[in-house]
This record gives sequence, C-alpha cells and structure tokens, in this order.
Amino acid sequence: MPESKNLTRLLLSWNGGDPAALEALTPLVYGELRRLAARFMAGERAGHVLQATALVNEAYLRLIDWKDVRWESRAHFFAVASQIMRRVLVDVARSRDRDKRGRGQVHVTLSEAANVTAAPAVDLVALDDALETLATLNARQSRVIELRFFGGLTLEEIAHVLDVSVGTVRRDWSLAQAWLFRELRARP
Repeated sequence: MPESKNLTRLLLSWNGGDPAALEALTPLVYGELRRLAARFMAGERAGHVLQATALVNEAYLRLIDWKDVRWESRAHFFAVASQIMRRVLVDVARSRDRDKRGRGQVHVTLSEAANVTAAPAVDLVALDDALETLATLNARQSRVIELRFFGGLTLEEIAHVLDVSVGTVRRDWSLAQAWLFRELRARP
C-alpha cells in the first residue's frame, strides 16, 4: 500500500506544520472524499440541496480547520472525515425535515421522472438516531457502522482505528447490521 504510506507520511508532515504537505495531501484525499460523498448522495432523492461536491468541500474545510488533531494514519483521517460527513448530511436532513411540507419541492417533467431511481433513499435522520441508540448499548458497534458506512473504511482499517482484531470488527459489523435492520424496520 504505497499510496496509504505516502498519505500517512504527508499527514504526519502536515502535523509538523509543513504547508507543502497540505498542498500535496489535498489531491490525494479529495478524490477519496469525493468517491465517498458520491456514494452517499447516490441514495438521496433527486434535487437534494447538497451535492457530492458541496459535501466534500464542507467536510474538507472542516477537516483542514482542525489545528489540534494529531493525524496517525490514512484510516484515522478518513475515520474523522466520515464523522464529519455524517454530521453534515444529518444536519441537512434534519433541517429539511423542519421545513414546512411542500417547501422546496423539485418539479420535474415526465421525461425527467423516468430517470429517477426507484431505489429507496437512506433515511439519514433515522439512521443517525438508531446509531445514537446503538452507541448507548455498544459504542464500538456503532463506531464500526459509522466507519464502514460513512467512512468507507475496510474491516482492516477499522480494526486499526479501533485497535481491535479484524475478527472482532467482523462480528461487530454483523451484529450491528442486524440490530440496525431490526431497529429501522420497527420505525414508522
């Protein structure tokens, strides 16, 4: 994983105050953040107020604004990025839910409607509420879901971030998925 090692090296240099490291780091992490954001936004309804690029830009601005973070690795960086993206998406979803019914609706023609996906969107507010509840029952399982779903981290990267074995992460992932599925199906 030379790219991962290079990313970690640049993060550590940035920690040390090297402004050139941030410049070199930007194109490396931006592409990955963009890929994650596109995956999140693919499940959103047409006309969502936040587009993948805006989500990446908001998350990236918040990330580079953090001065006291001591980046340890690529996995650590994307774990924090996943938390920030989750917060941005949930904040937008909560704001949308507070708006009056019908406000901000997008009008589409019949030909445009044919291109809209029939796949159900993830209810980010319900998912966030369920993850908060899961965190009170099992914080590590909640974190595994967050890192995998929002951060796109591999099981190995999650194990590294949480300092547990891959087998533990695999069990947590499986149990937390089952719990979330049951929890989200029970909600109206």
